[in-house]
Amino acid sequence: MSAAPIRIFVDADACPVKDECYKVAARYGLKTFVVSNSFMQVPRTPLIEQVVVDAGPDVADDWIAERIAPGDIAITNDIPLAERVLQAGGQAISPKGKPFTIDSIGSAIAQRAIMEQLRSTGEFTGGPKAFDRNDRSKFLQALDEAVQRARRRSS
Repeated sequence: MSAAPIRIFVDADACPVKDECYKVAARYGLKTFVVSNSFMQVPRTPLIEQVVVDAGPDVADDWIAERIAPGDIAITNDIPLAERVLQAGGQAISPKGKPFTIDSIGSAIAQRAIMEQLRSTGEFTGGPKAFDRNDRSKFLQALDEAVQRARRRSS
């Protein structure tokens, strides 16, 4: 019995590394789902499938979480979605190349809660630093490593 093929799920609405996902998907022949609540251009290939979900909080996240399986990889900045992916046995990577792990997700959730609390009190917390070429490079490396891990586990 062979393992299910590795799939990539992209939480695409604000994802700056969609093109990098397409390149890695093509290199390894991986089915990739680009999930958003609006239409966007995606490469015309059977490997890339655009999924447009209804607008609303967590609709794209729910679509991904309901379909992710062990060995799959999700690209997201959404920490609660990353936790759901990990719980389902998948891997989750941020667009800046930071893998979410079972060991790190708890502190990421706590940090997110603290930042939300500060913002709700009117505290100026600034935003994340601008996305740059170095982040893009880190992401490509992290996604390639995630694919290699998933391939080793399935063999």
